[in-house]
Amino acid sequence: MANYRPNVAALVVNREGKLLICERVNSKGAWQFPQGGVDPEEKSRKALKREVQEEIGLPASSYRILEKRGGYTYLYPKQVRKKKSYFDGQIQTYYLCRLKKGAAEIDLEGHKNPEFKAYKWIEPEEFKLKWLPEFKRQVYRAVLLDFFGVRL
Repeated sequence: MANYRPNVAALVVNREGKLLICERVNSKGAWQFPQGGVDPEEKSRKALKREVQEEIGLPASSYRILEKRGGYTYLYPKQVRKKKSYFDGQIQTYYLCRLKKGAAEIDLEGHKNPEFKAYKWIEPEEFKLKWLPEFKRQVYRAVLLDFFGVRL
């Protein structure tokens, strides 16, 4: 049986309904949603707020959580599993978050080790699976269908 690392991810939408995607700092053309691990003894909602603040500089007061869905899993490729020997993959909980009027600006450099170098707002159907490593694509397909009715 696989040992999954608990993880949270944010689907941040602006007031026009556009979805935030961020380009990884270490991989040109690799766009994804803000996400990160849940610390031991940490609740997923608290982890979401921490990760969103760390990765994109948004305080929890800048958005409203509209929906939560969990149980999305993927396995790391074999070469990654060798490096992260304790976990075989991740089990993710996704949160749909809508920015509030007067929300803070996205700030990718507010953290000492930025994970993203750029961001943009897109319509959910504009997301491209080619932006992701193969092992994450199934989850993104399911998430975009579940939250936005978009088939990729």
